Amino acid sequence: MPDCERIVLDGSPLTIARVACVARGKGEVSLSPEVVERLAVMRSKVGALTADGRAYYGINTGFGSLARTRIEASQLRELQANLIRSHAAGVGQPLGADVVRAMMLLLAASLSRGASGVRPVVVETIISWLNKGLTPLVPSLGSVGASGDLAPLAHVALALMGEWPTLDGRTPADAGIAPLALEAKEGLALINGTHLMAGWASLILTDYADLWGAALVATAMSIDAFRASDSYLDARAHAVRFGASTASVAGRLRVLLEGSEILPSHKTNDPRVQDPYSFRCSPYVLEAVDDLVAYVCRSVVRELGAVTDNPLLFERGDGLDVVSAGNFHGMPIAIPLDALTIGVSHLAGISERRVFAILAASDPETHLLPYLSHGPGLHSGLMIAQYTAAALVNEIAGLSSPASVINLPTSAGIEDYNSFGPRGAAKASRAIELAQMVVAIELICAAEGVEFHRPLKSGRAVEGAIARIRSVVPPFAEDRPPAPAIEAVTSLIRSGVFGNFLGSHAALAGE
Repeated sequence: MPDCERIVLDGSPLTIARVACVARGKGEVSLSPEVVERLAVMRSKVGALTADGRAYYGINTGFGSLARTRIEASQLRELQANLIRSHAAGVGQPLGADVVRAMMLLLAASLSRGASGVRPVVVETIISWLNKGLTPLVPSLGSVGASGDLAPLAHVALALMGEWPTLDGRTPADAGIAPLALEAKEGLALINGTHLMAGWASLILTDYADLWGAALVATAMSIDAFRASDSYLDARAHAVRFGASTASVAGRLRVLLEGSEILPSHKTNDPRVQDPYSFRCSPYVLEAVDDLVAYVCRSVVRELGAVTDNPLLFERGDGLDVVSAGNFHGMPIAIPLDALTIGVSHLAGISERRVFAILAASDPETHLLPYLSHGPGLHSGLMIAQYTAAALVNEIAGLSSPASVINLPTSAGIEDYNSFGPRGAAKASRAIELAQMVVAIELICAAEGVEFHRPLKSGRAVEGAIARIRSVVPPFAEDRPPAPAIEAVTSLIRSGVFGNFLGSHAALAGE
């Protein structure tokens, strides 16, 4: 990943690549001197607010539906600590360390932009935790994704205070980090924000990029395994569809198949007129998915440059304006996350259909044996691999029901329209995980299918991908458990190795 060794928080937007880099332990974070100075200036003005006798939400009032309750100046520190303690109500299995670290990085970045009124030490403490590999234990369930990701962020803040455990059992003292004592406004600033949703979405999109590369390679490999045509990759057909994205996908598939000996071997004597939709319409389905993901990327990138706190503090002369707004609401990221799962369902679904076609071998023109068995009947071949793919696709279909469309009010009705974006993130993350296994099954079956056409070879890039598969999965000359093979190729997908076989065709999309 580019620019991963040192990431300086200077108020500018983060990038998806940098979030993934820090979240997965490949980069350190620092705070620019200019930001330290800016935070100190803003904090000095927050102090004046606590002494002017007026009510300011979250600074000297209660929270949510208790906002009309005034809090005495002598109790403001206690107010912030109690806020964190009371809001740490998460349940369920812990979030992965990378998700928590992504959330913490986005929290630090948002606070560093100066509109939350926190002291420099608050951001510096978060950065110290990141750099020393100290990760709070954060339960996965409890955020409705509207007033910020309150419960997950409260568990982070409580850990920063030294009152909640870490994933590995270490304490802040073990890492040489002092517990954080909160001042006015700081507790609220730590838990308002879309940081769980947006951080998790960044990781999901990173994993999608690896899945996308593998899906393209699997599609091209299946075309030759099935002895399918390449007529539907003709650039002229996509030009009149007036869709640059379909032309891009078709161009990528053409490059992957470049040099194929299988394609010309049946151009003149193949009685089949057209291929099944899962082959012939693959550029259109994959284009629709990738166009949708481009929209999701734009939505996430916006969040990576945002301040999603409430209230917001803006300088006005020597003082501050305190503006209550809804920047913490997660709908701008919740809807894209829900949409992403729908897209992934189609990427996985069309992959499973090609697996079915290859294993069925119902047309003799495929030159395949049923289930790619070398002794049908005595050997079942890869028959049950398709069952597994079908089960995975079925689960993804269930995950595709949007989380964001079901509203449940909170906080005595003050917070009466919530996004449930964290549930959308969890669904999208699971969908990606399942789709990786579906595409792994297609790669295994397609590689096996191409072997049936030896000595003919597929495209140069496809053959390179087959060689990579063969480095971890030998051919299925006789029956053996497919499970280890599926796991091994899934690991290859997650490593991003199949993106290496896309070659120069990436330029076709202007990348």
